[in-house]
Amino acid sequence: MKCDEIFTALELLEKERGISPTFMMDKIIQALTTAYKKDHEGVENVIVDVDEVKKDLKMYVQKEIVADEELENPGTQMSASEARAKYGRVDVGGVVNIPVDNVEFGRIAAGNGKQVIIQGLREAERGMVYDEFNSKQHEILTGVVSRIDPRTGNVSLRIGTGAESTEAMLAASEQIRTEQLEEDQHVKVYVVEVRRSTRGPQVLISRTHPGLVKRLFELEVPEIFDGIVEVKSIAREAGSRTKMAVWSADEAIDPIGACVGPAGQRVGNIVNELRGEKIDIIKYSEDPAEFIAASLAPADVVEVQLSDEGKLCRVIVPDDQLSLAIGKEGQNARLAARLTGYKIDIKPASYKDEE
Repeated sequence: MKCDEIFTALELLEKERGISPTFMMDKIIQALTTAYKKDHEGVENVIVDVDEVKKDLKMYVQKEIVADEELENPGTQMSASEARAKYGRVDVGGVVNIPVDNVEFGRIAAGNGKQVIIQGLREAERGMVYDEFNSKQHEILTGVVSRIDPRTGNVSLRIGTGAESTEAMLAASEQIRTEQLEEDQHVKVYVVEVRRSTRGPQVLISRTHPGLVKRLFELEVPEIFDGIVEVKSIAREAGSRTKMAVWSADEAIDPIGACVGPAGQRVGNIVNELRGEKIDIIKYSEDPAEFIAASLAPADVVEVQLSDEGKLCRVIVPDDQLSLAIGKEGQNARLAARLTGYKIDIKPASYKDEE
């Protein structure tokens, strides 16, 4: 049977999608043999012969020649008398390849070959989309809001363009609670992870991840992008407040000043992108006591007492700044603890005097 269309389709897949024709032909052969076996109960050995030069496919059913009295399964065996009648020879124990009728094989090849090629095209497209977005894990992408689920609050965004675009879901739990998204709105999102699934790549995105803040600063602050200023740690409660510790090996560089920018323009642009989220920029120190004291800004710290065991400490602050150090509903202390990795016990100066 001539299968020009199948070979032409495989050539196009290689040229346009980079899919190996050998890989696709193996899948087609597997599909053809499976389809034939399904239609012919008892048949086991099916061979598809590929002639790439003539662009031709042939199918054979292979059977073992057995003595007439030993014939048990006509699907896998042929009697010696039948072999003699058809081929004029008898090799008991040998095998014979019986050509499948061209009309029947053509019917099987036309349907299954096309199906496999379409499936291969889909797999290739999914693979390309996966590769495209997998390379962008932990980066910021801009998506367009395509749909908002009024029941769950989940938002669907279209990310990318053309064939390499995909739909990503921004779950309600990954949205900044103080912002209201609308259809056709352009939104910056952080790519947390890209997973393979049966329905194509699944891009997990977030607006609440601390990585979003870090990447926004990289885009806004050249010193961070160039590695002159390093972001050491970030603690974030999305929509409310973020604390970010920065450091520079170059003593001539003010890491906090670089992040704030002239007249606060750099940090101001990021605050606007995050819909008014407050950002505290802290100078990182390798001295834990110094770092912990800085992390409780805007409160002043009198003393930091580190525990001999474990990452525990007690911080003494002026009496009139106790509530400032703790913050509304404990937020300032909570973020400072996450930023530094220490469990912080805050006490007023009068407590120390009493002690």
